[in-house]
Amino acid sequence: MKHYSLLDLAPVNEGDTPAIAFANAADLARHAEDWGYQRYWLAEHHNMAGIASAATSLVIGHVASKTKSIRVGSGGVMLPNHSPLVIAEQFGTLESLYPGRIDLGVGRAPGSDMTTARALRRNLESNPDRFLEDVSELQSFFEPVGANQSVQAVPGGGLEIPIWILGSSLFGAQVAAAMGLPFAFASHFAPDALLSAIDVYRSRFRPSASLSQPHLMIGVNFFAADTEEEARKLFTSLQIQFTNLFRGSPGKLQPPNDSMEDYWSPSERAGVGHALQYAVVGTADTAGEKMQKLLDTTGADEVMFTAQIFDHEARLKSFQIAAHVASKLIS
Repeated sequence: MKHYSLLDLAPVNEGDTPAIAFANAADLARHAEDWGYQRYWLAEHHNMAGIASAATSLVIGHVASKTKSIRVGSGGVMLPNHSPLVIAEQFGTLESLYPGRIDLGVGRAPGSDMTTARALRRNLESNPDRFLEDVSELQSFFEPVGANQSVQAVPGGGLEIPIWILGSSLFGAQVAAAMGLPFAFASHFAPDALLSAIDVYRSRFRPSASLSQPHLMIGVNFFAADTEEEARKLFTSLQIQFTNLFRGSPGKLQPPNDSMEDYWSPSERAGVGHALQYAVVGTADTAGEKMQKLLDTTGADEVMFTAQIFDHEARLKSFQIAAHVASKLIS
């Protein structure tokens, strides 16, 4: 592993507002910068009361303005929701404001339910199956502007903004490999295709002008505290969130429970456990052992930690422990 990074969903706690979530995001980013994190990414989700990063580029700008050196970006922008030109203009603006610090991770999921997707796009003519073409068009807007180029991104043309492909299946791995781009796999919520996607990405990778060899990032839910019991309790907020998603009733992030047994059914427990099977929960010592096993299994070049922890101070402490653990595993 070469780097460790952080994915933030700007969680909105029960009883809080998005304004508090944004303040917490900036505070967490400042600490992450001090703790040696390489990147701080935010994700596009819509119509979800517990996630405040829907206007992803705006929140990226907010976080970048409150930090000095950490790379800030999207993990990711859901490209079928937007025209490539609009995204090129937005991230060209960010790169112009914060040069050398902006990442652009893109995915093809809607980041919402289909009803919300229709509200976002007004129609569904934006085809997720055109994802590769959309990424190519996006790349073209960052190339030096040609003499006879009729449409250009201003700002955007000629700027070097790293593009990452995000995925939770083999499709993203195939796109990243074919285009010679870094690949981030969403193992923090979609574990099933992880090892197959890694094999596809590495075996089919074709070097490009931007990347000479594969660069794999994996997502890891990381919940750490002074004791195993405390870490497991912190983890229940995420377990509750996933249970509610399975029930079709997402909401704000809930405080942790002492026990989940009275909250979920046996089938919900099995489903959530499967989705979160790569989560790392424990003390610094036990978390380090689990992370080492995961790195041995995947050979990841970079780990992106994420955690839906209700109490902000406990969240800071968990990410600090994550940085401590990861720094020891860097080779």
